[in-house]
Amino acid sequence: RENFIHLLNPHLEKMKEDILYHFALGTGTHDFPALFGDVKFVCVGGSPSRMKAFITYIAEELGLGGPGCDYPNICVGTDRYAMYKVGPVLSVSHGMGIPSISIMLHELIKLLHHAKCSNITIIRIGTSGGIGLEPGSVVITRQSVDATFKPQFEQVILGKTVIRSTNLDEELAKELMQCSQEMSQFNTVIGNTMCTLDFYEGQGRLDGAICLYNEEEKLQYLKEAYDSGVRNIEMESSVFAAMCSLSGVKAAVVCVTLLNRLEGDQISSSHDVLVEYQQRPQKLVGYFIKKSLGKV
Repeated sequence: RENFIHLLNPHLEKMKEDILYHFALGTGTHDFPALFGDVKFVCVGGSPSRMKAFITYIAEELGLGGPGCDYPNICVGTDRYAMYKVGPVLSVSHGMGIPSISIMLHELIKLLHHAKCSNITIIRIGTSGGIGLEPGSVVITRQSVDATFKPQFEQVILGKTVIRSTNLDEELAKELMQCSQEMSQFNTVIGNTMCTLDFYEGQGRLDGAICLYNEEEKLQYLKEAYDSGVRNIEMESSVFAAMCSLSGVKAAVVCVTLLNRLEGDQISSSHDVLVEYQQRPQKLVGYFIKKSLGKV
């Protein structure tokens, strides 16, 4: 059974051409089905360099590329986002924070629709701050919650507050957890992910330019988050979950923790250690894709 992308926008049908401005792509200038019609897996992450590293990694894992192969940026006409493709896998950067990933997702979802893609799985791979976990642990998100621990994404549209669900695909989360157990390379948990609007005060840090609360209040807040089921904090998962759900796309969030926020605010691990940590979500998702394609 083929499951196509749902576009909840009747106005698009009246447009002769759809220009995906921030991708520097358009239906009048590019053949979307020819370029992207075979895509089944989309991986998104904040950094362009990380997403290029992922496409290089997955190409080798799938036997579709080797050392020295180059993968051109499909969005070379813009400096907003970077996009890479190999076989059925698309790798796209989304920048930092809800506004940046939201813009990218609007255009990505339209791209997949115009390309007539079906049975798509989208996975956000990234970094986060952990709560009560050893640095380097990988968190598969059960639910994305806001800074008050509610499983919702709130947005003002036409002056009115709209609240959307942030549920993610439960079966996909279980499949990813099973993959991690089969790999047995690093600690992985399924837990809630808190999505904030800010890196400093919004996440209860004490090291920003402005901080009008004390360490005791910070720790009390983070412990309340832990008790509510939160295991990590980042800045994109809520709108990602909401938009993928509305579009009928199977989605997951897989983030590594760079530190335990109950023990500090600043990332102090060495560069080499951080690089290895950042490869963990890539390895897990790479294994999942290989297994899904019958290559494990």
